[in-house]
Amino acid sequence: MYDGDIFKEYLDVSPEVQEALGSGMPVVALESTIISHGMPYPKNAETALEVEALIRKTGAVPATIAVLGGRLKAGLSETEIDYLGKTGERVIKSSRRDIPFIVAKGLDGATTVSATMIIADLAGIKIFVTGGIGGVHRFAQESFDISADLQELARTDVAVVCAGPKSILDIPLTLEYLETQGVPVVGYGTGELPAFFTRESGLPVDWRVDTPEELAKALFAKWNLGIHGGILVANPIPEKDSMAKSDIDVVIETALKTAADQGVKGKAITPFLLAHIVELSGGKSLEANINLVKNNARLGAKLAAAYADLVNPVQSV
Repeated sequence: MYDGDIFKEYLDVSPEVQEALGSGMPVVALESTIISHGMPYPKNAETALEVEALIRKTGAVPATIAVLGGRLKAGLSETEIDYLGKTGERVIKSSRRDIPFIVAKGLDGATTVSATMIIADLAGIKIFVTGGIGGVHRFAQESFDISADLQELARTDVAVVCAGPKSILDIPLTLEYLETQGVPVVGYGTGELPAFFTRESGLPVDWRVDTPEELAKALFAKWNLGIHGGILVANPIPEKDSMAKSDIDVVIETALKTAADQGVKGKAITPFLLAHIVELSGGKSLEANINLVKNNARLGAKLAAAYADLVNPVQSV
Protein backbone atom coordinates (compact mmCIF):
# COMPACT_ATOMS: atom_id res chain seq x y z
CA MET A 1 0.00 0.00 0.00
CA TYR A 2 1.15 3.55 -0.80
CA ASP A 3 2.94 5.43 1.98
CA GLY A 4 3.57 8.93 0.65
CA ASP A 5 5.45 10.14 3.74
CA ILE A 6 8.60 8.07 3.07
CA PHE A 7 9.80 10.13 0.08
CA LYS A 8 7.77 13.32 0.68
CA GLU A 9 10.98 15.36 0.70
CA TYR A 10 11.44 14.59 -3.02
CA LEU A 11 8.26 13.04 -4.42
CA ASP A 12 4.86 14.57 -5.28
CA VAL A 13 2.07 12.08 -5.94
CA SER A 14 -1.02 13.65 -7.51
CA PRO A 15 -4.23 13.47 -5.44
CA GLU A 16 -5.86 11.13 -8.01
CA VAL A 17 -2.91 8.70 -7.96
CA GLN A 18 -2.52 8.95 -4.19
CA GLU A 19 -6.19 8.09 -3.65
CA ALA A 20 -5.97 5.16 -6.08
CA LEU A 21 -2.85 3.72 -4.43
CA GLY A 22 -4.30 4.16 -0.96
CA SER A 23 -7.49 2.30 -1.88
CA GLY A 24 -5.83 -0.52 -3.82
CA MET A 25 -7.04 0.61 -7.26
CA PRO A 26 -4.95 -0.25 -10.35
CA VAL A 27 -2.44 2.42 -11.37
CA VAL A 28 -0.35 2.56 -14.56
CA ALA A 29 2.86 4.60 -14.83
CA LEU A 30 3.69 6.44 -18.07
CA GLU A 31 6.98 8.00 -19.12
CA SER A 32 7.50 11.61 -20.22
CA THR A 33 10.44 11.38 -22.65
CA ILE A 34 7.96 10.23 -25.29
CA ILE A 35 6.22 13.61 -24.78
CA SER A 36 9.21 15.94 -24.86
CA HIS A 37 11.55 14.01 -27.16
CA GLY A 38 9.40 11.48 -29.01
CA MET A 39 6.90 13.50 -31.06
CA PRO A 40 6.33 17.06 -32.32
CA TYR A 41 4.02 19.50 -30.49
CA PRO A 42 0.99 19.47 -30.22
CA LYS A 43 0.76 15.80 -31.28
CA ASN A 44 2.92 14.79 -28.29
CA ALA A 45 0.70 16.38 -25.65
CA GLU A 46 -2.50 15.29 -27.39
CA THR A 47 -1.28 11.70 -27.56
CA ALA A 48 -0.25 11.70 -23.89
CA LEU A 49 -3.70 12.88 -22.84
CA GLU A 50 -5.41 10.36 -25.14
CA VAL A 51 -3.34 7.54 -23.60
CA GLU A 52 -4.29 8.71 -20.09
CA ALA A 53 -7.98 8.78 -21.11
CA LEU A 54 -7.70 5.28 -22.57
CA ILE A 55 -6.23 3.93 -19.32
CA ARG A 56 -9.07 5.51 -17.31
CA LYS A 57 -11.63 4.06 -19.74
CA THR A 58 -10.07 0.60 -19.24
CA GLY A 59 -10.53 0.89 -15.47
CA ALA A 60 -7.16 2.07 -14.14
CA VAL A 61 -5.60 5.38 -13.07
CA PRO A 62 -2.75 6.84 -15.17
CA ALA A 63 0.35 8.32 -13.53
CA THR A 64 2.52 10.19 -16.02
CA ILE A 65 5.95 10.61 -14.46
CA ALA A 66 8.46 13.45 -14.78
CA VAL A 67 10.68 15.78 -12.76
CA LEU A 68 9.45 19.38 -12.59
CA GLY A 69 11.30 22.11 -10.72
CA GLY A 70 13.42 19.44 -9.06
CA ARG A 71 10.36 17.56 -7.72
CA LEU A 72 9.75 13.94 -8.68
CA LYS A 73 6.18 13.73 -10.00
CA ALA A 74 3.90 10.70 -10.15
CA GLY A 75 0.78 11.97 -11.88
CA LEU A 76 0.75 15.17 -13.96
CA SER A 77 -1.94 17.73 -14.67
CA GLU A 78 -3.04 18.53 -18.23
CA THR A 79 -1.17 21.84 -17.91
CA GLU A 80 2.05 20.06 -16.91
CA ILE A 81 1.74 17.60 -19.81
CA ASP A 82 1.18 20.48 -22.22
CA TYR A 83 4.23 22.26 -20.77
CA LEU A 84 6.42 19.21 -21.42
CA GLY A 85 5.07 18.91 -24.96
CA LYS A 86 5.52 22.59 -25.76
CA THR A 87 8.99 22.86 -24.20
CA GLY A 88 10.09 19.74 -26.06
CA GLU A 89 13.78 18.88 -26.24
CA ARG A 90 14.72 21.79 -23.97
CA VAL A 91 13.54 19.54 -21.13
CA ILE A 92 16.43 17.33 -20.02
CA LYS A 93 16.15 13.72 -21.11
CA SER A 94 16.64 12.06 -17.74
CA SER A 95 17.96 8.60 -16.91
CA ARG A 96 19.01 7.06 -13.56
CA ARG A 97 22.30 8.98 -13.47
CA ASP A 98 20.59 12.35 -13.97
CA ILE A 99 17.92 12.25 -11.26
CA PRO A 100 20.04 13.42 -8.27
CA PHE A 101 21.41 16.43 -10.18
CA ILE A 102 18.08 17.49 -11.68
CA VAL A 103 16.58 17.33 -8.18
CA ALA A 104 19.48 19.20 -6.57
CA LYS A 105 19.46 21.97 -9.21
CA GLY A 106 15.66 22.30 -9.29
CA LEU A 107 15.46 21.52 -13.02
CA ASP A 108 12.89 19.87 -15.28
CA GLY A 109 13.45 16.33 -16.52
CA ALA A 110 11.58 14.09 -18.94
CA THR A 111 11.97 10.56 -17.66
CA THR A 112 13.28 7.68 -19.76
CA VAL A 113 12.28 4.07 -19.08
CA SER A 114 14.92 3.70 -16.35
CA ALA A 115 14.05 6.94 -14.54
CA THR A 116 10.32 6.26 -14.84
CA MET A 117 10.79 2.81 -13.30
CA ILE A 118 12.68 4.33 -10.35
CA ILE A 119 10.03 6.97 -9.62
CA ALA A 120 7.17 4.52 -10.16
CA ASP A 121 8.81 2.16 -7.66
CA LEU A 122 9.23 4.97 -5.11
CA ALA A 123 5.52 5.77 -5.48
CA GLY A 124 4.47 2.11 -5.19
CA ILE A 125 3.37 1.67 -8.82
CA LYS A 126 4.16 -1.77 -10.23
CA ILE A 127 2.94 -1.54 -13.86
CA PHE A 128 4.51 0.81 -16.41
CA VAL A 129 3.49 1.31 -20.05
CA THR A 130 5.78 2.68 -22.75
CA GLY A 131 6.32 2.38 -26.49
CA GLY A 132 9.56 0.43 -26.66
CA ILE A 133 12.61 -0.05 -24.46
CA GLY A 134 16.20 0.94 -25.09
CA GLY A 135 18.82 -1.76 -25.32
CA VAL A 136 22.14 -2.69 -26.85
CA HIS A 137 22.82 -0.35 -29.76
CA ARG A 138 24.17 -1.56 -33.06
CA PHE A 139 28.00 -1.63 -33.10
CA ALA A 140 28.00 -1.64 -29.28
CA GLN A 141 31.12 -3.81 -29.42
CA GLU A 142 32.90 -0.60 -30.49
CA SER A 143 30.86 2.10 -28.73
CA PHE A 144 29.76 0.23 -25.56
CA ASP A 145 26.42 2.02 -26.03
CA ILE A 146 23.99 0.04 -23.87
CA SER A 147 20.83 1.64 -22.50
CA ALA A 148 20.40 2.01 -18.75
CA ASP A 149 16.89 0.61 -19.29
CA LEU A 150 18.28 -2.93 -19.27
CA GLN A 151 20.06 -2.63 -15.93
CA GLU A 152 16.99 -1.01 -14.43
CA LEU A 153 14.89 -3.97 -15.53
CA ALA A 154 17.36 -6.18 -13.66
CA ARG A 155 17.10 -4.29 -10.37
CA THR A 156 13.71 -2.55 -10.04
CA ASP A 157 10.43 -4.32 -9.25
CA VAL A 158 8.29 -2.83 -12.01
CA ALA A 159 6.77 -4.63 -15.01
CA VAL A 160 7.30 -2.82 -18.31
CA VAL A 161 4.66 -3.25 -21.02
CA CYS A 162 6.04 -2.30 -24.42
CA ALA A 163 6.08 -3.30 -28.09
CA GLY A 164 9.53 -4.84 -27.69
CA PRO A 165 12.97 -3.27 -28.04
CA LYS A 166 13.13 -0.34 -30.44
CA SER A 167 13.80 -1.49 -34.00
CA ILE A 168 16.97 0.62 -34.23
CA LEU A 169 18.77 -1.62 -31.71
CA ASP A 170 20.81 -4.80 -31.92
CA ILE A 171 17.91 -6.95 -30.77
CA PRO A 172 19.73 -10.31 -30.45
CA LEU A 173 22.38 -8.72 -28.19
CA THR A 174 19.65 -6.95 -26.21
CA LEU A 175 18.04 -10.32 -25.50
CA GLU A 176 21.40 -11.80 -24.51
CA TYR A 177 21.95 -8.95 -22.04
CA LEU A 178 18.51 -9.41 -20.50
CA GLU A 179 19.08 -13.14 -20.18
CA THR A 180 22.39 -12.53 -18.37
CA GLN A 181 20.64 -10.17 -15.97
CA GLY A 182 17.83 -12.65 -15.26
CA VAL A 183 15.06 -10.49 -16.75
CA PRO A 184 12.14 -12.55 -18.12
CA VAL A 185 11.06 -11.53 -21.62
CA VAL A 186 7.38 -12.38 -22.02
CA GLY A 187 5.41 -12.34 -25.26
CA TYR A 188 1.76 -11.36 -24.89
CA GLY A 189 -0.17 -13.61 -27.26
CA THR A 190 3.01 -14.45 -29.16
CA GLY A 191 6.06 -16.69 -28.97
CA GLU A 192 8.09 -14.30 -31.17
CA LEU A 193 9.61 -11.10 -29.85
CA PRO A 194 8.02 -8.06 -31.51
CA ALA A 195 10.40 -5.29 -32.58
CA PHE A 196 8.51 -2.03 -32.03
CA PHE A 197 7.41 -0.97 -35.55
CA THR A 198 7.09 -4.58 -36.67
CA ARG A 199 5.60 -7.75 -35.18
CA GLU A 200 8.56 -9.73 -36.53
CA SER A 201 12.07 -10.21 -35.20
CA GLY A 202 12.67 -13.89 -35.85
CA LEU A 203 13.65 -14.27 -32.19
CA PRO A 204 11.80 -16.24 -29.48
CA VAL A 205 10.64 -14.87 -26.14
CA ASP A 206 11.28 -16.70 -22.86
CA TRP A 207 7.60 -17.21 -22.06
CA ARG A 208 4.28 -16.69 -23.79
CA VAL A 209 1.19 -15.58 -21.86
CA ASP A 210 -2.29 -15.08 -23.25
CA THR A 211 -4.25 -13.29 -20.52
CA PRO A 212 -3.58 -10.40 -18.11
CA GLU A 213 -4.54 -12.70 -15.22
CA GLU A 214 -1.88 -15.27 -16.14
CA LEU A 215 0.74 -12.53 -16.36
CA ALA A 216 -0.35 -10.94 -13.06
CA LYS A 217 0.07 -14.29 -11.30
CA ALA A 218 3.66 -14.52 -12.54
CA LEU A 219 4.42 -10.98 -11.30
CA PHE A 220 2.81 -11.71 -7.96
CA ALA A 221 4.80 -14.92 -7.53
CA LYS A 222 8.09 -13.31 -8.61
CA TRP A 223 7.99 -10.46 -6.15
CA ASN A 224 6.46 -12.50 -3.31
CA LEU A 225 9.38 -14.89 -3.67
CA GLY A 226 11.80 -12.00 -3.27
CA ILE A 227 13.11 -12.33 -6.85
CA HIS A 228 13.85 -8.68 -7.49
CA GLY A 229 13.79 -6.96 -10.84
CA GLY A 230 11.26 -6.28 -13.53
CA ILE A 231 9.60 -8.26 -16.27
CA LEU A 232 9.61 -7.15 -19.90
CA VAL A 233 6.15 -7.67 -21.42
CA ALA A 234 6.40 -7.57 -25.22
CA ASN A 235 3.01 -6.73 -26.72
CA PRO A 236 3.04 -6.80 -30.54
CA ILE A 237 2.01 -3.70 -32.45
CA PRO A 238 -1.52 -4.19 -33.91
CA GLU A 239 -1.35 -6.01 -37.23
CA LYS A 240 -2.96 -3.15 -39.15
CA ASP A 241 -0.21 -0.78 -37.98
CA SER A 242 2.75 -3.15 -38.31
CA MET A 243 5.39 -2.25 -40.88
CA ALA A 244 7.04 -5.01 -42.89
CA LYS A 245 10.39 -5.94 -41.35
CA SER A 246 12.14 -5.61 -44.73
CA ASP A 247 10.77 -2.07 -45.20
CA ILE A 248 11.66 -0.79 -41.74
CA ASP A 249 15.14 -2.35 -41.96
CA VAL A 250 15.90 -0.27 -45.08
CA VAL A 251 14.67 2.92 -43.39
CA ILE A 252 16.71 2.21 -40.24
CA GLU A 253 19.92 1.54 -42.18
CA THR A 254 19.55 4.90 -43.95
CA ALA A 255 18.91 6.70 -40.65
CA LEU A 256 21.90 4.98 -39.00
CA LYS A 257 24.19 6.11 -41.83
CA THR A 258 22.97 9.69 -41.45
CA ALA A 259 23.60 9.56 -37.70
CA ALA A 260 27.12 8.21 -38.23
CA ASP A 261 27.88 10.86 -40.85
CA GLN A 262 26.75 13.62 -38.46
CA GLY A 263 28.53 12.14 -35.42
CA VAL A 264 25.36 11.75 -33.36
CA LYS A 265 26.04 9.66 -30.22
CA GLY A 266 24.95 8.98 -26.62
CA LYS A 267 21.53 10.03 -25.36
CA ALA A 268 20.91 12.02 -28.57
CA ILE A 269 21.02 8.96 -30.83
CA THR A 270 17.56 7.48 -30.15
CA PRO A 271 15.47 10.66 -30.69
CA PHE A 272 17.63 11.53 -33.72
CA LEU A 273 17.06 8.14 -35.33
CA LEU A 274 13.34 8.04 -34.55
CA ALA A 275 12.85 11.54 -36.02
CA HIS A 276 14.65 10.52 -39.21
CA ILE A 277 12.63 7.32 -39.43
CA VAL A 278 9.41 9.38 -39.26
CA GLU A 279 10.70 11.53 -42.13
CA LEU A 280 11.94 8.61 -44.23
CA SER A 281 8.74 6.60 -43.71
CA GLY A 282 6.54 9.50 -44.80
CA GLY A 283 5.02 9.77 -41.33
CA LYS A 284 3.93 6.13 -41.19
CA SER A 285 6.25 5.36 -38.28
CA LEU A 286 4.79 8.21 -36.18
CA GLU A 287 1.25 6.88 -36.55
CA ALA A 288 2.52 3.38 -35.82
CA ASN A 289 4.26 4.68 -32.69
CA ILE A 290 1.08 6.35 -31.42
CA ASN A 291 -1.07 3.29 -32.06
CA LEU A 292 1.33 0.85 -30.43
CA VAL A 293 1.51 3.01 -27.28
CA LYS A 294 -2.30 3.00 -27.09
CA ASN A 295 -2.34 -0.76 -27.60
CA ASN A 296 0.16 -1.14 -24.75
CA ALA A 297 -1.92 1.18 -22.56
CA ARG A 298 -4.97 -1.09 -22.91
CA LEU A 299 -2.95 -4.13 -21.89
CA GLY A 300 -1.17 -2.26 -19.08
CA ALA A 301 -4.48 -1.15 -17.56
CA LYS A 302 -5.87 -4.71 -17.68
CA LEU A 303 -2.66 -6.08 -16.17
CA ALA A 304 -2.70 -3.46 -13.39
CA ALA A 305 -6.30 -4.42 -12.58
CA ALA A 306 -5.48 -8.15 -12.50
CA TYR A 307 -2.44 -7.51 -10.29
CA ALA A 308 -4.45 -5.27 -7.92
CA ASP A 309 -7.00 -8.08 -7.53
CA LEU A 310 -4.22 -10.41 -6.34
CA VAL A 311 -2.69 -7.88 -3.97
CA ASN A 312 -6.07 -6.82 -2.56
CA PRO A 313 -8.37 -9.86 -2.87
CA VAL A 314 -12.05 -9.34 -2.21
CA GLN A 315 -12.94 -11.07 1.06
CA SER A 316 -15.98 -13.34 0.84
CA VAL A 317 -18.57 -12.89 3.59
